[in-house]
Amino acid sequence: MKLSVIGCGYLGAVHAAAMASIGHSVVGIDVDADKIALLNSGRAPFFEPGLSDLLEAAIASGNLTFSTDFADAAGAEAHFIAVGTPQSKDGLSADLRYVHSAVDALLPYVAPGDVVVGKSTVPVGTAEVLAERINPAGAFLAWNPEFLREGFAVEDTLRPDRLVYGVGEGAERAESVLDAVYHVALDAQTPKIIAGYATSELVKVSANAFLATKISFINAMAEIAEVTGADVVKLADAIGMDARIGRRFLNAGVGFGGGCLPKDIRAFRARAEELGVGHSVRFLEEIDAINLRRRDRVVDLTTTLLDGDVTGRKVAVLGLAFKPNSDDVRDSPAVDIASRLAALGADVVATDPEAIGNARRREPDLVFGTLEEALTDADIVLLLTEWKDFTGIDPAWAASLVKTPIIIDGRNALPHTEWIDALWEYHGLGRR
Repeated sequence: MKLSVIGCGYLGAVHAAAMASIGHSVVGIDVDADKIALLNSGRAPFFEPGLSDLLEAAIASGNLTFSTDFADAAGAEAHFIAVGTPQSKDGLSADLRYVHSAVDALLPYVAPGDVVVGKSTVPVGTAEVLAERINPAGAFLAWNPEFLREGFAVEDTLRPDRLVYGVGEGAERAESVLDAVYHVALDAQTPKIIAGYATSELVKVSANAFLATKISFINAMAEIAEVTGADVVKLADAIGMDARIGRRFLNAGVGFGGGCLPKDIRAFRARAEELGVGHSVRFLEEIDAINLRRRDRVVDLTTTLLDGDVTGRKVAVLGLAFKPNSDDVRDSPAVDIASRLAALGADVVATDPEAIGNARRREPDLVFGTLEEALTDADIVLLLTEWKDFTGIDPAWAASLVKTPIIIDGRNALPHTEWIDALWEYHGLGRR
């Protein structure tokens, strides 16, 4: 099949490369000429394990090209909308200007029978509005939410755990086209759910709201553990053995960040208020607050451990990306904590295997260095992103570099007994 993918950021670039890798002829379209040139050279504009190899192979096969010209989308049977929906600058709601601009630019090249497929995360009700513009052209709209995990996006696209089709007018045609697009996954018995637009839009935001709730729940338990002497890691292990709860996403620490969970739960709250049911998701306000409080906790604990004043004290920050195996620093707890400590007068030196470039663009006044440069003569060390590069550090080697062997394990990811045995003063979050 010939497919077009509109928007070649994180979602679009991965989707385009993955679909080309299974034999479709794919053109990715974006207005950013520099990004398109980079992608056409087989290089990803962001770090994602496995993506560069996938790009190179798909381009070499002739199945994948990238363009800034929307006319190149003509002739495709399915057009995927994969643009960003960031938080509005003046509120909590999602900014849909890129979605509407993408549809405006695409419509002149859509033919009768084509299927426009929304993959962007949007507020419920958006698809109905877009369908009113797309259907008069003889095309049909489907909503096919993505469930990508940064660091595993290639795997999640090629081998999804479920496929959701949101359909309206032309449902039979839309389902047929999407079945052809995802034939490899369907042949592998991937579950498929057919629903209306509203359900398909709610699937993604409700999934993210649930995950955010689970993370903030265990962080709320960490707050209680810290004043009672309980160990939140053992608590999570114990309750996670209950199959109804599960252990995944029950890791207490500095909380969630990135380009999805924070802005999606805020947009969900805003949309619910517009629909007159804001009370239904009012708990998400506290979920957000708990998450942000964990950052406060690390700043406060650092200050306390440095005798109440961080001025002129060297703080080594290990990790800048919001999660390992990513260079994404959007709403990163690590960057936020590092910046706040620097603003308080600390001599912060931060390091990360992949995210230094993005962090420098976001916070140009921060000081960045190698792992050894960060550790050398540090008064305190903060582990804020659980990269294997950091969780596998030899604590004796690290102790030989720092001025004072004090560490805050902001992800509860270190083998803490090894660090204590190496004479470190170890501080986990929610544990002794």
